[in-house]
Amino acid sequence: MCSGKLQTGLLVAGYFVYLLVGAAVFQALERTAEKQQKMAAAQMKEAFLQNFPHLTVAEMEQFMKNLTEAIQNGVYPVGNESQTENSNWDFSNSFFFAGTVVSTIGYGTLRPKTAGGQIFCVFFALFGIPLNIVFLHRVGKMLSLLCKKLGKFLYEKGMRKKKIKFLTLLFFLATGILVFLCLPSLFFQITEGWSYSEGIYFAFITLSTIGFGDYVVGKQPGRIYFSYYRTLVAIWILFGLAWIALLFNLLTTVLEDTEKIIVKDLHQIVKPFPEGPLTPCLCCWGERRAMREPCPKKHLKVNNLLKGFLQLFLTVLLAPCHDK
Repeated sequence: MCSGKLQTGLLVAGYFVYLLVGAAVFQALERTAEKQQKMAAAQMKEAFLQNFPHLTVAEMEQFMKNLTEAIQNGVYPVGNESQTENSNWDFSNSFFFAGTVVSTIGYGTLRPKTAGGQIFCVFFALFGIPLNIVFLHRVGKMLSLLCKKLGKFLYEKGMRKKKIKFLTLLFFLATGILVFLCLPSLFFQITEGWSYSEGIYFAFITLSTIGFGDYVVGKQPGRIYFSYYRTLVAIWILFGLAWIALLFNLLTTVLEDTEKIIVKDLHQIVKPFPEGPLTPCLCCWGERRAMREPCPKKHLKVNNLLKGFLQLFLTVLLAPCHDK
């Protein structure tokens, strides 16, 4: 009861602090660039009207609206060549779309527009998403089995268990980053014309199923892609999802263990503080958990202040426990 309430309070506080910090960083990084893009767009529209004075503002706005809708629907009206021969719904693109549906990525650049396609998409996702979860779970077991075999091999060579655990974890991370992030990003750099950092960004946003839709493979105007290019990308996505799911599970375990350690330490701090030279010092908390040495006198003022704040905060969370 006591630990659960404290864990919940810490989790809620940490979660919202993380979101607030992220929001502040994104605002600082992106707001100025957005303002510059808006100014550039306004100047472009003004220059366009000056070059074509016979067009009215309303006609130009309608033209730009039509272009925006075409791009949102997956049609990129760049160049004079007809795009009627290149379908967004050939088998390769359709397979890619099916993979993004069951994996819940949902880029939004390609979507069914007919009533039949939309209804089928609902039922396809209804059964496909659970099937995809089962598939990823099975692939994840296969990846874990490889790590276990590596650990067994190292153990037979006389290596210690702690070192084996570290090396297998390092092997899992390094191999996954190389196979599912670094090499695909290089491939996307060559095929799509993106920078390497954009390739890394696309790979992680895709495999984490965030799927903003700002970068999508096989949609660059004027580029020629080989047959079944998007089919191969869909297969990479399916196996990459299994790896990153294991990675997220690993990080979740690390965070939960860290949370338990913090809660345990806070329980020790909230206990009545003994008087004397061996009083627990919050300044030295991380260095001397056993508290076997006297606290330096220079820590006393800061120590008492921190104790006051911590006791006030923890008293609110742990009040029902103390009442009992």
